[in-house]
Amino acid sequence: MKHDPAASIFDLKQFGEFGDVNPSVTDSATYTFMQAKTMTDTFHGEAEGCFLYSRHWNPSNKYLSDALAAMEGTEAGWVTGSGMGAITTALLQLCASGDHIVSSMTTYGGTFAFMQNWLPRFNIEVTFVDITDLNAVKAAIKPNTKVVYTETMTNPLLQISDLPALSEICKASGASLVVDNTFTPLIVAPALHGADVVVYSMTKFINGKNDCVAGAICGTNDFINQLIDVNNGTAMLLGPVLDPYRSSSILKNLHTLHIRMKQHSYNAMYLANKFKEAGLRFNYPGMPDNKGYETLKKMMHPDFGFGGMIAIDLGTSEKANILMEMMESAGVGYLAVSLGYFKTLFSNSGKSTSSEVPEEVQKEMGLSPGLIRFSVGLDHNIEKTWQKILECLKTSGIL
Repeated sequence: MKHDPAASIFDLKQFGEFGDVNPSVTDSATYTFMQAKTMTDTFHGEAEGCFLYSRHWNPSNKYLSDALAAMEGTEAGWVTGSGMGAITTALLQLCASGDHIVSSMTTYGGTFAFMQNWLPRFNIEVTFVDITDLNAVKAAIKPNTKVVYTETMTNPLLQISDLPALSEICKASGASLVVDNTFTPLIVAPALHGADVVVYSMTKFINGKNDCVAGAICGTNDFINQLIDVNNGTAMLLGPVLDPYRSSSILKNLHTLHIRMKQHSYNAMYLANKFKEAGLRFNYPGMPDNKGYETLKKMMHPDFGFGGMIAIDLGTSEKANILMEMMESAGVGYLAVSLGYFKTLFSNSGKSTSSEVPEEVQKEMGLSPGLIRFSVGLDHNIEKTWQKILECLKTSGIL
């Protein structure tokens, strides 16, 4: 039976302590034990269902983690205080000094900076490749490669990673495939296509309100237990824990994710067709002539569309800035970083979320200085939104 990520969330029965339909929020940093031996066993990871300290586990975070694992089709999950907290924690658990990572060159700027600038301090080497070039990925593998890292849909070029093919490469080399699925929750479940670890910035589509910063790691029971081990666990020792109040809030928002992703995808597809009719240079993986279309189609759950991310290329950052300022004034959305919000957000990637990537690397990966990345919102009347965009395009002289 095919995994249904949205149904899997709703299949969970998560009652609060008193049968409350919204599980009680944990307002405690530490937990009592009736017997000293149980406390000792919990420290050693040998006690089931016990909570020790909220940096390790707490009920609110466990509720959310279990729901995310159900959505992803993994055995377990763990939630963090940010998306970068999830990415860095997972990578540092898998790698040690002397190890090597193969990463997509096109990736979130913060991730790129962590790999390019921070990991070398600890003698962890990273090779950046075009992740859609499987021969380049294979050629980059070394005897000490521990991780192949990518995003299902890369930021900001919206390339589609062939996860089954990358998984085969990893299996042959003994590396772990780590996939950031922030752009495509529900649309793709990376673990079902061979990913060993799935990470998220829940700040984006999963939470959907841009009112908090949060992340998640999904994987096997063994991997999550390694993360939270009191002696050697990166999550336990670095402490990127998510506040339980935020866990509770995100869990409630998670139950509308399937509705939101359908509308984000519908609106983005509508704009993609209008951009095509207008003759704009644009990128949307849901269009049949897009390079990643067939790859995404073979991995995706068809109910949720091709996602809410779309980009147009105006050639120069000057033109991009003029159009973005006009669109904000016209009420199209907000000139802001981040994504997955109910309002449309847009930014010039090379000068914002990818600004950590050196200009020469931006050129190498094909990132135009005039690229505007859109996170298309939940607009009820997307035709009206398009008319506003069209007027801005005409007034600015782009059309």
